[in-house]
Amino acid sequence: METTKSKSDLESTSKPTREPKMAKTPFSESKIIERANLMREHDLYPFFRAIEETEASTVTVKGKKQIMIGSNNYLGLTHHPYVKEAAIKAIEKYGTGCTGSRFLNGNLNIHEELDVKLAEYLGHESAIVFSTGMQANLGALSALCGPKDLMLFDSENHASIIDSSRLSLGTTFKYKHNDMSSLEELLESNVSRFNRVIVVADGVFSMTGDIMKLPEVVALAKKYGAFVYVDDAHGMGVMGAQGRGTMHHFNLAQEVDFNMGTFSKSFASIGGVISGNRDSIDYIRHSARSFMFSASMPPAAVATVSACIDMVTSDPTILTNLWENVAFMRNGFKELGFYTYGSQTPIIPLFIGDDMKALKMTKFLEAHGVFATPVLPPAVPKGEALIRTSYMSSHNKADLARVLEVFAEAKKVFEIPTSIH
Repeated sequence: METTKSKSDLESTSKPTREPKMAKTPFSESKIIERANLMREHDLYPFFRAIEETEASTVTVKGKKQIMIGSNNYLGLTHHPYVKEAAIKAIEKYGTGCTGSRFLNGNLNIHEELDVKLAEYLGHESAIVFSTGMQANLGALSALCGPKDLMLFDSENHASIIDSSRLSLGTTFKYKHNDMSSLEELLESNVSRFNRVIVVADGVFSMTGDIMKLPEVVALAKKYGAFVYVDDAHGMGVMGAQGRGTMHHFNLAQEVDFNMGTFSKSFASIGGVISGNRDSIDYIRHSARSFMFSASMPPAAVATVSACIDMVTSDPTILTNLWENVAFMRNGFKELGFYTYGSQTPIIPLFIGDDMKALKMTKFLEAHGVFATPVLPPAVPKGEALIRTSYMSSHNKADLARVLEVFAEAKKVFEIPTSIH
């Protein structure tokens, strides 16, 4: 007798057999993890070194003191008694955090006081403080560059500017590093196609210590009706009179539409600032998502920045000491035959060339009591690995002389070339 199958039975037998899902690719197979593990296997991994203690210009790692020449603490203020006292008093009055964004419940009176103080210090009409320097760039640039706008930026700009362009709804083009012909070509061919054009560049480039050609950029921006945005993370606190930044170094503060600075370098804390005219800053205040949706700078950080501004504007010896130390090291490296990319800032990069050589040299320096950092591709072009060194006002000449002795020995051991070619 023939059995009649139900509709559900027919459907179940007619469905094709599904292939099992392929296993997810583990992150252990990614190139970046493979590379990191290879460095670890050969005891050449140079990142995430746990610093156990810090002083003015020395650190302790694995129980051993090292002279720190890999820090951005240019003014050496992280341990200054006046600065530390200001931070402690802020915690005592306001607690340890704000638990909300400035847009809502996290706006303290000291945030607003710092906004005003920074605007005056930078020579702009208005300023606004962000929780980090990266958030300042991400928030401001993504807000300023809308769907009908164009951002033109230097090919060696900081990663935060690259990420800002990805968040922006506008168009982005790069011009060759500090190449004004390349910039003008892009301005000439694109300015009529967009509502706004914003030229964005580092004031001081973080890897090579180059200074932005601000006078030429301003001239081109005027010619083509573009805005100028300076990322002065490594210039604020260092360049110009009283460390007021790259735009003051060139006496062009009034020609710069937007100036961004960070507090994690010269100002011994964390946070960022955007300054400009009142309406532009108010626009950022109400549009920048990383400002509106991030908790505000903690009270101690705000007070630290304010105290650092007090110090650099009242004690000229801080910058005098810094630049004397920079000149001492620049001349020392020149005598030793290192190629330093013509740096004119507290960042002095030393060309090494080969990646493996840079890693081995970093370990050699560490073994001889010097904390320095290697910079490898893609942060620099392939074949241009370097040791990035930077100097502080708080360094003493005896320590710096010792650093030069260690580098002299390292240059012989690793046969470091005297030029990039």
